Amino acid sequence: MDVQKTTINAIRILSAEAIEKAKSGHPGLPMGCAPLAYSLFQNFLKINPKNMKWDNRDRFILSAGHGSMLDYCMFYLYGMGLTKEDLMNFRQLGSKTPGHPEYGHTVGVETTTGPLGQGIANAVGMALAEAHLAAKYNRPGYNIVDHYTYAICGDGCLEEGISYEAASFAGTHALGKLILLYDDNDITIEGDTDVTFKENVGARFAAQNWHVQHVDLVENPDDITELNAAIEKAKAKTDKPSIIICHTHIGYGSPLEGSAKCHGAPLGADNLQKSKEKLGWEYAPFECPQEVFDHCAIAANAGAEAEAAWNKRFADYASVYPELAAEYKAVMEGKKPNFDTIEGLYDYEKPMATRQTSAKVLNLLAAQMPALMGGSADLGPSNLSEMKDTDKITYGTFSAENFAGRNMHYGIREHAMAAIANGMQLHGGIQAYCATFFVFSDYCKPAMRLSALMKLPVTYIMTHDSIGVGEDGPTHQPVEQLIMLRSIPGLKVYRPADGKETSAAWVSAMSGNEPTVLVLSRQNLPQYANSGKDALKGGYILEDCEGAPDVLLIATGSEVELCVKAKAALAEKNIKARVVSMPCMEEFEKQSDDYKQSVLPSYVKARVCVEAGSPYSWYKYAGENGEIIGMEGFGASAPAGVLFPHFGFTPENVVMKALLSIRKSK
Repeated sequence: MDVQKTTINAIRILSAEAIEKAKSGHPGLPMGCAPLAYSLFQNFLKINPKNMKWDNRDRFILSAGHGSMLDYCMFYLYGMGLTKEDLMNFRQLGSKTPGHPEYGHTVGVETTTGPLGQGIANAVGMALAEAHLAAKYNRPGYNIVDHYTYAICGDGCLEEGISYEAASFAGTHALGKLILLYDDNDITIEGDTDVTFKENVGARFAAQNWHVQHVDLVENPDDITELNAAIEKAKAKTDKPSIIICHTHIGYGSPLEGSAKCHGAPLGADNLQKSKEKLGWEYAPFECPQEVFDHCAIAANAGAEAEAAWNKRFADYASVYPELAAEYKAVMEGKKPNFDTIEGLYDYEKPMATRQTSAKVLNLLAAQMPALMGGSADLGPSNLSEMKDTDKITYGTFSAENFAGRNMHYGIREHAMAAIANGMQLHGGIQAYCATFFVFSDYCKPAMRLSALMKLPVTYIMTHDSIGVGEDGPTHQPVEQLIMLRSIPGLKVYRPADGKETSAAWVSAMSGNEPTVLVLSRQNLPQYANSGKDALKGGYILEDCEGAPDVLLIATGSEVELCVKAKAALAEKNIKARVVSMPCMEEFEKQSDDYKQSVLPSYVKARVCVEAGSPYSWYKYAGENGEIIGMEGFGASAPAGVLFPHFGFTPENVVMKALLSIRKSK
């Protein structure tokens, strides 16, 4: 038996069988890419299948996530926890083998993929994290952080714009331990890629400072000698990321080989049988010879030995550098400081923009959290997202010359920025944040959605939060973005009203296990005596009245000030108003029913909700008789002081709407 060839064919046939049984899936990629995956797992990928959380493992990402059966076959053959029954339950409810790889659901999946191109940017983030941690913690003779990031992508990944952004960033930053294997099979769902994709991919990546190689797997796809040599060269080329352009046939071995018909549909029973005959596969469905498992176990055992050697090396390292070792372990475990002990965290006096208060909090946290790392998409001076050097700490800029730097400059690459931050967070050892103008959350949204899907506590600093942007006009004035982000399950959206609420928002972001968006003002806002840690509950009573209120005034961010002023004006009319600040609806909804009733009692039907954005978030809280002051259209170009009254954001309008709601409630 040629065990190498049999193992590669096992990957092809098991994938096709699982897809045929499920009556859905994508057999073309795993059948064409089987030699790529085999080469990596058998000869290069440094993992311990019995401990897929080992810090120093190599990372493997299937960016073309539609080919998920490739992942699952490898995990099965290499003893990473999947069984034959798991393969047979492909794409079924509750199975460990869903239609696309899901992080946290299937052991071995390093990131959720499927939206094409995202995995490439995640891989960039992981390679970045490895480079940063290595520069920070390695010492002569003790390479505690020393591993590679590998990714397999397809034509679709490289057509997506995020791949250009991410590859440009990786090349600029010389992330030499990133290796991308490109499945160049010239086929997408609609047919030959010549219809849409004729560029010279090698020249493109070379122009982006990548090391480029070509490997022909068309004539003799099971001969991986050239592929192995290319991966060795890529590993040795540590001053540039590497792409290996692998020329393959989609659906290799099947009658549909080379056709778009095998991209996203089962082969069909007849074609599956013909594939087995062509590949010489004589085993029963979902059966595989023991020689294959024994062969794969050689690589698995080597991974276990590599971890054992690393554990010994780390013990020696800890004896020589105990403080560094302790810090390394703490950041890899994601340990956080006691936020209540950070001096000055909630101290504010004069009016400040919440982007300014965020900058203060960021720097207080940075001094206590060595894992905190991030930056902006070319808007650092506006987002105020840079960690400032102090007498005791130099944060520096992460660059090809200084991997130890903690301040990131992402360039004008919002989509890749968010996906790279996801990769950094997934790697471990990094508490990632990134920043841009709030209106450009549209560019970040696909990656933010994946942050939420994977429950990654990435922090998104989004400044210039409303029509308060002013003269830049409607292209830069966010209106619908709040409701867009609030609609993403598992994403916390904080729009603080002052400094103490901003501090609470940061503490919530650093304490939780989900992503958080900090929506921050450009213009100065007042500081409130009664604000503070109650903002951790998402919504709370900022100013109250004696006895039961006649009306509830509910707002976020800069519009809280309008409600405070309206409360005073209503008091002159003998109307009792309660001001509720609602910086984070998601956190408020987590509170007990008793607490929510104590803040927004259901017997008070008169309500006014105020926010300089789309009104759609507010109908739940306004109720049948409530009024909403929001943005019904886009903004305009004018000074902020002109725009707010022009669009009805005044204390007088809040008073008028309160009186209207009271009349409706009687």
